[in-house]
Amino acid sequence: LNYKDHAAEQHKPLPEEPLLFIKPSTAVIGPDAPIEVPLWAGRIDHEAELGIVIGKRASRVPMNRASEYILGLIGFNDVTARDLQNRESQYTRCKGFDTFAPIGPCIAVGLDGRDLQVRAYVNGALRQDSRTRELIFTIPELVQFISTVMTLLPGDIIATGTPSGIGPIKPGDQVTIHVEGVGALTNSVIARGD
Repeated sequence: LNYKDHAAEQHKPLPEEPLLFIKPSTAVIGPDAPIEVPLWAGRIDHEAELGIVIGKRASRVPMNRASEYILGLIGFNDVTARDLQNRESQYTRCKGFDTFAPIGPCIAVGLDGRDLQVRAYVNGALRQDSRTRELIFTIPELVQFISTVMTLLPGDIIATGTPSGIGPIKPGDQVTIHVEGVGALTNSVIARGD
C-alpha cells in the first residue's frame, strides 16, 4: 500500500507508516522462469514494483544516508494470491509461494529512483502504468524505516509497492514488468502441479 491509487483500489486507508511483510528466498525467480500458480488458491495477481537492492549491511540508517546502502534498482513482480490475502490478516502465505517473486532483468546501478515509470503488461496489454514519484513513502524513507526494524544484508531487496491496475494472471499468460532505466522482466505463467 505505497501508492494512493492502489490503496483506493483495495478499499484500504492510507497507511501512516510502511506495511512490512517478508517473502521467502524460495519465492525468487529470474527472467524467463515460469510463475507457478496453485489453481486451488483462487485469483492470482501480478503487481509491478520497483525493487531496491541493498549493497551493504544496513542497520538504523538515517534517511540522508540511505543511498550509501543501495547497490541499485531492479524490477519486481509481487505475485499475490488475492483471494487468500482477502481472507487472512497477514501476507506470508498469499505472497510467499514458490516463484511468487520474479526479479530482474538486471540491477541498474546509479539510477535515480525518484521518478521512474513502472508498468505491467499481460499478454502485451498494458495493465499498470505509474511513476515512482507517486510513492507515499520514498526510497530513503523505506530504507530508514525498515533498517530500524531489522538489519538489511547485501542482496536483500525492498519492494516499494505497486500502483493501481493489479489484475489476475492465469496459466498460459505472459507477464512483463517494465521499470524505466532497468528494463523488462518477463515471465510465463503455468499451473503448479498440485
